[in-house]
Amino acid sequence: MNQGFADTPHGRLAYVESSGKGLPVLFVHGNSSCKEMFGRQFSSEMAKRHRFIAFDLPGHGQSSDAPDPAATYSIHGFTDAAIAFLEALKVERAVVMGWSLGGHVALEMMVRWPGLVAAWITGTPPAGGADMAEAFLPTDTMALTFKPDFTEEDARTQVRGGLGEGVPMEPWMLAASLRADGRFRPLMLQSAIEGRDLDGREIAETASQPLAVVTGSAEPYVNNAFLEKITYRNLWDRKVHVLEGLGHAPFWQAPDVFNPLFERFLGEVS
Repeated sequence: MNQGFADTPHGRLAYVESSGKGLPVLFVHGNSSCKEMFGRQFSSEMAKRHRFIAFDLPGHGQSSDAPDPAATYSIHGFTDAAIAFLEALKVERAVVMGWSLGGHVALEMMVRWPGLVAAWITGTPPAGGADMAEAFLPTDTMALTFKPDFTEEDARTQVRGGLGEGVPMEPWMLAASLRADGRFRPLMLQSAIEGRDLDGREIAETASQPLAVVTGSAEPYVNNAFLEKITYRNLWDRKVHVLEGLGHAPFWQAPDVFNPLFERFLGEVS
């Protein structure tokens, strides 16, 4: 596995990539997380066939904070950063797998990056401003999504919520949550309120590329009933995949369930 840094207008971005030579697959992590969340995909046989690439968003993990927070810390700003990152690596075509916040980035990339072959979203409702109240479940921990400064207890609560019931928290997960540049959270909310990000529902209903929508039946944040309401233009497998008993991060919680489905998706879209 190769590790490196790519210089972009949105900062110096840390990444890892697998040894595979096939179609590139970009993994985009969630709020206050890091690229290591996809370790159970990178350690699989898939990574020897496909060129898996995971990077830390600006203000996360080993990447630098954004040099211009107002330009970067939003869904559309993180999308700009992802596109700039791929350009820095000279990647012209890729599948994009987005988790939670990363899923919103993947949706914007469907419209804004011509090289996107297909997208996969997990823990992400394809929603626009009008749908937000219905798309997300009301939970106490959702308030942390936009809180600028985390205490250690905030970080523990945030990481636990993302992992799923009974899944052990790794020390690096807590460190990633505490490391995240908290300025991005209120700026992201402000951008959403001002309508500066693209409408995820409109993208799902109009984009021509295959879109896989995968959720856990025990998903704590996303309203799974909302996912079924969307009139997708090109929904992979013609259904929303609901993984029984799994939570917000099924790819980490149960790679034995997640990976075969993901591998079939990659085989079919590439």
